[in-house]
Amino acid sequence: MWHGGRVTKRVQDRYRAGARRTSAQPLAASWQPDGETPRGQRRKRRPRRRGVRGFLSAYGWRIYAVPVLIAITVLVFMDIRRGGDPAEDAGLAGVRSEQPPASGEEVVEEPKATEKPAVPPDLNIPTAELPKGAPFAQAGQGEFDILPGKGKRLGSGGELFTYTIEIERGIDLRSQGGEGTFASLVDGTLAEPRGWAATGQVSVQRVDGSQGEPDIRITLATPETVHKAEYCGYSIRYETSCWRRSEGRVMINLARWVRGAVAFGGDMGNYRAYAINHEIGHAFGNGHVGCAKSGELAPVMMQQSFGVANDYVARLNDQVGNSDPVQADGKTCRYNPWPNPQAQ
Repeated sequence: MWHGGRVTKRVQDRYRAGARRTSAQPLAASWQPDGETPRGQRRKRRPRRRGVRGFLSAYGWRIYAVPVLIAITVLVFMDIRRGGDPAEDAGLAGVRSEQPPASGEEVVEEPKATEKPAVPPDLNIPTAELPKGAPFAQAGQGEFDILPGKGKRLGSGGELFTYTIEIERGIDLRSQGGEGTFASLVDGTLAEPRGWAATGQVSVQRVDGSQGEPDIRITLATPETVHKAEYCGYSIRYETSCWRRSEGRVMINLARWVRGAVAFGGDMGNYRAYAINHEIGHAFGNGHVGCAKSGELAPVMMQQSFGVANDYVARLNDQVGNSDPVQADGKTCRYNPWPNPQAQ
């Protein structure tokens, strides 16, 4: 209110900050908000702590949280990189981790297939039947191709026998590793320290036929070709391999090469070595023999494709009038593919 150009004390009080406001008075903000130190009055600061205590006071829980977060990040990154399954990492292999069961119980999946343990064959019953296994060509073209390749002389003494490796036309060995696998098994068997050449009595060397006739033609042939009279014949009605002296040819029966023999219990590697060593043994002048002592390794010149029990092998030979000196004396051996098995 003006009184002669002067503002009365009442009006001044009404607009003084912090003074009581009467009705109809305009709002007025405080010029000094609560907690603010009046201008010209400096609030005393606490002295700043130094050293470890000061650092802990300033940053507190952050000191512990940051390293933990870094560690978690690193672990998650590593798990993503290696494609790990959290259930497996936690030792829960086999537990379905994509969607846990509603009950919260672990559900272990049953395997889709389980192995069947090997059952040792009964060697004192007929064991000449061809085992079950992969398919093979029953017949080929009756002609043979020499596989290329030469080798060094193997063996330190005795007469040298050269050999070629041949395969009947019409045989597809891709499912068995290819023709090169057959050749490698023949070469490896003849070079083995437990083989014939290591006895010091004979030597062998692979040739390719370009320098004349070899002494031995090691030939893989189909059953129908093997059964022909000019090769092995078929007097004993079971698949077998043979040595045909008039041809100078070892005939390895494809059926046995693919399936093996019951007495070997599925050991194809040792059976194939046996088939080679047995027929090469005939080429070196050896005949058939029987098991000398029950429980020992069979002689490589025993007819192990038929079995390792003397009773059964003797019966087969008697049926066709063979004069092999195998006696039905109850002895049963263990299969053996090597003529020199004690060599290291």
